[in-house]
Amino acid sequence: MTTSQFLDVDNIEVLYGHAILALRGVSLRVEQGSIVALLGANGAGKTTTLKAISNLLASERGHLSSGAISWRGEVTSRLDPADLVAKGLVQVLEGRRVFPQLTVEENLLSGGFVRRPSRRALAEDLDRIYSWFPRLKQRRRARCGLTSGGEQQMVAIGRALMTRPTLMLLDEPSMGLAPMIVEEIFHIIRDLNRNEGVSFLLAEQNTHHVLQFADHGYVLENGRVAASGTAAELAERDDVAEFYLGAAATGTAAAAEPVQTSVT
Repeated sequence: MTTSQFLDVDNIEVLYGHAILALRGVSLRVEQGSIVALLGANGAGKTTTLKAISNLLASERGHLSSGAISWRGEVTSRLDPADLVAKGLVQVLEGRRVFPQLTVEENLLSGGFVRRPSRRALAEDLDRIYSWFPRLKQRRRARCGLTSGGEQQMVAIGRALMTRPTLMLLDEPSMGLAPMIVEEIFHIIRDLNRNEGVSFLLAEQNTHHVLQFADHGYVLENGRVAASGTAAELAERDDVAEFYLGAAATGTAAAAEPVQTSVT
């Protein structure tokens, strides 16, 4: 399979409410079998990029105003989010978004129902999730709202894996988690990539961690791609951490503000 048949984001612009330009000329590519990092401070456009790929912009009054996104050679604007999931592209939203009143296992099973599998296939998929996340097997009967942040992130990833994806989009998987848990989750992502062939596009501010596991990376700044290259190349560039992400590290308000360019 050639690169152009997997995921291509070609020169896209995104508008919110017909007035706020959130992305300008963003292009990126994910090759099958790769892990790609999407880096940037708060408000740089990472979440918007992922939602554009997943066709989830309409829920926030956003839309693709120009450019195109293709998934395995098919233009995604012709597909709804459920179609994309059925075709192997699934997103884990920022903030985990578990069903707090359901148990860990019920949350996981909810992801499997998308494919309408047999009872036996569903049980086999659940066993696969527990082999990757043994901690979840121990907590399978616990209400998800009573589990830790790290466990909820594992549930969110496991639920997405129940759809049997070929490409997963993860939005800030390390947010709010202890360093030890972050390390554990990134190792699981790498194992899934190497052993199961799942490709990943990871939106992250945690540059140090994600570039250790990624193959390639793109840095967004103010809705544009400011830098790109192999993970090794980006890790060696001081300006990636200090200029493009430095404001986020110091918590300045400027980095947290979304891009709000009026369109006339």
